[in-house]
Amino acid sequence: MSAKAISEATGKDLLNRFLKGTAEKCHFTSVDEEKWKDWKALLEDNAWMQNQHLVVKPDQLIKRRGKLGLIKVNTDVTGVKSWIGEHMGKPQTVGRAVGMLRNFIIEPFTPHKEDEECYVCIHSHRYADTILFYHQGGVDVGDIDSKALKLHVPVGDTLDLQKVKETLLANISADKKEITAHFIEDLYRVYQDLYFTYLEINPLVVSNGKIHILDLAAKLDSTAEYICKVKWGDFKYPPPFGRDAYPEEAYIADLDSKTGASLKLTILNPSGRIWTMVAGGGASVIYSDTICDLGGAEELANYGEYSGAPNEQQTYDYAKTILSLMTKEKDPRGKILIIGGGIANFTNVATTFKGIVTALREFQLKLLEHKIQIYVRRAGPNYQEGLRVMREVASTLGLPLYVFGSETHMTAIVGMALGKRPVPSELEVETHTANFLLPGGMQNMSPGTRRKLSKEPVVGDKIAQAAEDVGRKMASGKDAILFRKDTKAIIWGMQNRAVQGMLDFDFVCSRNKPSVVAMIYPFTGDHKQKFYWGHKEILIPVYKSMDVAMKKHSDANVLVSFASLRSAYESTLETLQYPQIRTIAIIAEGIPENLTRKLIKEADAKGVSIIGPATVGGIKPGCFKIGNTGGMMDNIISSRLYRPGCVAYVSRSGGMSNELNNIISRATNGVYEGVAIGGDRYPGTTFMDHLLRYQEDPKVKLLVLLGEVGGMEEYEVCEALKSGSISKPLVAWCIGTCAAMFATDVQFGHAGACANAEQETATAKNKALKEAGAKVPSSFDDLGEFIKEVYEELLKKGVVVPEEELPPPTVPMDYSWARELGLIRRPASFMTTICDERGQELLYAGIPITEIFKDDLGIGGVLSLLWFQRRLPPYAAKFFEMCLMLTADHGPAVSGAHNTIVCARAGKDLISSLVSGLLTIGDRFGGALDGAARQFSEGYDTGLIPMEFVNHMRKKGELIMGIGHRIKSINNPDMRVTILRDYVKANFPATPLLDYAMEVEKITTSKKPNLILNVDGVIATSFVDLLRNSGCFTREEAQEYISIGTINGLFVLGRSLGFIGHYLDQKRLKQGLYRHPWDDISYVMPEQYQ
Repeated sequence: MSAKAISEATGKDLLNRFLKGTAEKCHFTSVDEEKWKDWKALLEDNAWMQNQHLVVKPDQLIKRRGKLGLIKVNTDVTGVKSWIGEHMGKPQTVGRAVGMLRNFIIEPFTPHKEDEECYVCIHSHRYADTILFYHQGGVDVGDIDSKALKLHVPVGDTLDLQKVKETLLANISADKKEITAHFIEDLYRVYQDLYFTYLEINPLVVSNGKIHILDLAAKLDSTAEYICKVKWGDFKYPPPFGRDAYPEEAYIADLDSKTGASLKLTILNPSGRIWTMVAGGGASVIYSDTICDLGGAEELANYGEYSGAPNEQQTYDYAKTILSLMTKEKDPRGKILIIGGGIANFTNVATTFKGIVTALREFQLKLLEHKIQIYVRRAGPNYQEGLRVMREVASTLGLPLYVFGSETHMTAIVGMALGKRPVPSELEVETHTANFLLPGGMQNMSPGTRRKLSKEPVVGDKIAQAAEDVGRKMASGKDAILFRKDTKAIIWGMQNRAVQGMLDFDFVCSRNKPSVVAMIYPFTGDHKQKFYWGHKEILIPVYKSMDVAMKKHSDANVLVSFASLRSAYESTLETLQYPQIRTIAIIAEGIPENLTRKLIKEADAKGVSIIGPATVGGIKPGCFKIGNTGGMMDNIISSRLYRPGCVAYVSRSGGMSNELNNIISRATNGVYEGVAIGGDRYPGTTFMDHLLRYQEDPKVKLLVLLGEVGGMEEYEVCEALKSGSISKPLVAWCIGTCAAMFATDVQFGHAGACANAEQETATAKNKALKEAGAKVPSSFDDLGEFIKEVYEELLKKGVVVPEEELPPPTVPMDYSWARELGLIRRPASFMTTICDERGQELLYAGIPITEIFKDDLGIGGVLSLLWFQRRLPPYAAKFFEMCLMLTADHGPAVSGAHNTIVCARAGKDLISSLVSGLLTIGDRFGGALDGAARQFSEGYDTGLIPMEFVNHMRKKGELIMGIGHRIKSINNPDMRVTILRDYVKANFPATPLLDYAMEVEKITTSKKPNLILNVDGVIATSFVDLLRNSGCFTREEAQEYISIGTINGLFVLGRSLGFIGHYLDQKRLKQGLYRHPWDDISYVMPEQYQ
């Protein structure tokens, strides 16, 4: 539901800020429970309240407050306080909804006469905005729709001021007409600019040459937030009256905002015993419908959905929230959890089930304690593995859990859960998995499960062939045939998985050539992308420019757009400039309604069919499929989508299109064509656009319509049935019948699934369709049976003539998918034990990044995790950080810094300059840490006393690493050494090697004062003491870390800080190219050449 109601305070604030002086500013203050607690502060902040007459009313139940007596007018501040005190937090019953009054608005009272009140309203529909005006207003205005004067402003047109005066203001006096007309003009400008979808002012007072806005009701298009956020400012959409916002709902909403998947939760009755966890927007509505249809409305606890391929962590969080709500209070009868869903298009069912299974394991004891029965029905990619895991959980945890796949009707588990139908003991075993048929699967199918194809008479063949003629148009000017065996498409967006799915479908349909001829992706240069055509690898060109793609592939007539909601509008407008494109599929969800309506107008003018937005697309078996429609190859094979049947359907829901494929393939000879027009309020093409195409195609024998609550398009179908424009049998059902049974408004998954009038309810639509002659079941639960009955009638009449099924070509399975399913294995190219970025959050050595910051581990703590795979004591982390600080820099004269500076001045980049400095690190510069650790450790471990160690090194002719300094001496100590040595001595459990090195220093400095224990030596020996004596490492681990260069790593990491500093310093000083001075070079030529 993209159109969301806003509070009156929010609406008036927007008009205050954006009307250009055509109405008086609305003075008001809002009072909620928090402000009510400090009435004195409220008065201090709003001193104007104390010296004038006031109006107070709830900022809830807008448009119903007057008739409910919930407005107090012409009172003083004492009266306002008393009135709010009587109503704040008190229950109010409106119909079947009982809610609390918690938000109020206080305004100055505007004295006026009754004949100065007017009514004005603006609302949007598919092709225009309608402005209603009535010269009377107020609570008792009556049936305004029949009384008001109306002016329709077509999409894209500007408002004509003269038409406002002539059409809307015919019944008001001349002295009011001018200012009222300018106000309506200004109001409509704000309506458009701020993406309102509904705006009503009643009454609007026109008095003494001024306009006052008294009561206001409004809705905004919430999907336009990315456009209007700055203008709108910060505000909250109020929850529907009668249903308070729960923290769990806010938690799921927060999860939803952080992911590309869709996570929704509405708590209807926290004490209810029937809970749902449903995948898919359309499916979630249908499950709620069926629960209500079977008598469970009063027990239904929640509405919600998870869809769009959420990952394991997200489904775990969602499931954990549902289970925690379920187990808050007990019901003596026990409770029911329905984990349902249609057949997924691209979501890996097993992956999403892993998160649910984790939550089930966590709540095992509570589930048993609360006597919760679980019913599972799901299908789609890798669903067999998902269902296997679920059955395994039922067995190991001892839970009453019943599991079903695509062999079971989607909503059958509702009847089982409510005791309306038996739970089958034996289930049909699937003969396919992943995206290919199992060996022998075709031969093993029982005769009863083999499908029959319709065989047309010879005359019918000729008519059907004529229908395929290119260029045949409908009355709307759009193509009658959208997809053919040779349809060629261009894909906007780098959606490789969807493209490969289209190519696999082409291959299994025995097409001669791939349907995808090119891709457009503006964010990279022109290149070619590799895909598979059966076993063979092919290259598909990717273009940065749409213009280039269109010119090079002029035979393409379909564009499938995977553009984001922010770029879909502009890219579609660009596409409409190319006459070769006759069909555009827009996958993106969340495109603002105003932009969609502009696209519809432009497409209609050019005779282009738009499928979507907010759709998975459409499919024509044997010919062409859009993107992920039809799911993966297992569903395409099981639903016989590789060849045409005789049933054509049109659906709002993309997710439910797969379910329709399954239902139709089981009840008939299969699908001829199916289109999901999209869940937005204004789909690019309507039900009628497609049903009329099907009506004219002689290969289509049976029509199926799956509509939903919201909108009026289904009534066009009713009129077509009555007039005979549609004469083929039509089986229809509109989802969302449960909405009438809810006491409060519920936001369903689709943006357009919201009834704004009685006629827009699913119940009213189903009744109208049935009266018009459509075959309408009593519930979605019976849809398959109705389709089967009508199909069998067609068989009896000879309209459909069956023929034997032919097996499709097999399609090879992608390596990556086969591995994900566990069908193959290969050794990994890399192994890692320190970091994992694949989950919900980054892990360092198994510790989540949030925990690292929460525990303030710091750089030293991160080093301990990434270098040593464990959390070391705080003193160790501090030691690492001190080493980095002490080794960060030692001036520009040392070789590493010198090289970095020279490179920087030569114009090299940061990385090159840094690397040039790092390459100088070795035994002579910086790399002495490992050598010092090794030498001192060997001397200490072999039992050599310090004097023997010094003599031993002299005999070997080796320098002692970590001893000696160019400048510092025993009389001029290096403070870096002093700082680190004192810290180590004070905090380490033991320091035998450091003590040993200090004894060596006494001997070496007695010979020469600058042979001191230097920074390298103190870091190296202290590091060894840490490894050996902290209790965190075995002796073997400690030795391994020394031998693999860990200690040198500290110097490299620390000195990188300084090298980067020198690079930045040279760039900041804008130093030019360095050339070494001649006088600092000794030129010595060979004597024989002089």
